[in-house]
Amino acid sequence: MTIIIGLIIAGASLIGGFAALGGKVSVLWQPFEVVIICGVALGTYVVANPVKVIKDSIKSVGEALLNSVPRKRDYLDVLGILYALMRELRAKGRNEVEPHIEDPVNSEIFRRFPTVAKHNALRTFVCDYFRLIIVGNARPHEIEALMDEELSTIARDKMKPYLALSVLAEALPAIGIVAAVLGVIKAMGAIDQSPQILGALIGAALVGTFLGIFLSYALVTPLANNIKGVRESRMRPYIIVKQSLLAFMNGAAPQIAIEHGRKTINAASRPSIDEVENETMTHGAASLGENVQELNQKGAA
Repeated sequence: MTIIIGLIIAGASLIGGFAALGGKVSVLWQPFEVVIICGVALGTYVVANPVKVIKDSIKSVGEALLNSVPRKRDYLDVLGILYALMRELRAKGRNEVEPHIEDPVNSEIFRRFPTVAKHNALRTFVCDYFRLIIVGNARPHEIEALMDEELSTIARDKMKPYLALSVLAEALPAIGIVAAVLGVIKAMGAIDQSPQILGALIGAALVGTFLGIFLSYALVTPLANNIKGVRESRMRPYIIVKQSLLAFMNGAAPQIAIEHGRKTINAASRPSIDEVENETMTHGAASLGENVQELNQKGAA
């Protein structure tokens, strides 16, 4: 929403200021200049990037427009599932936790935290490293090095649309000059016409330069930076998992371990200690109730 509001403000200021200076707004309407610039930009973007990056770029633009960043509820679910799994691992042992890791889709623990359960990549990330903890042969510093490498790979993949759009933004002024040159060539072909006609043709040609610069610095560059910010925010749950699990592997209690993860969340979205405690106590109570029910069923049998 802020992107659309910003574009409206920029466009209104541009056109309004031009009109206030006495310019003819109709001169700016040069659809074929737009076709040349946007067409060449799109073509070069397709040439420079594989299909996967192009598809991800479309997805990333949607994320930026909707500001699809993790909310407090998402962070609470991440912290909650980490606490539940760590608590189960410490209280019951590896054999009891392994079914949840091997089949998270049907796991009752994962079902309690739908935002994590539906996030396939994050769910896999959590399960992979809990599986390594269950195996028990890896040392904390080895797990940390492995996590850093995987997070670096994930970040590179997520930032590809940002990098591709940044390159396009740098190229747009030059593409605008290409459109302007074509307009000048057209104007030179009508050099024998009246100054009024020739002036209109040259003005239309210069619109190409204007559009290239405007699209670069007022649209594509801000959009690319917005995508970068959104993608960095969407990496935060992975950092929470990393810091919490490393603290747990180094001997911290589950409640203390998730505090290590909570501290990595930005202040605006970070749930309070009380909120995290209420979340973990609620699900912990649910887990305790299930255990009592299971023991009662075994006793009745």
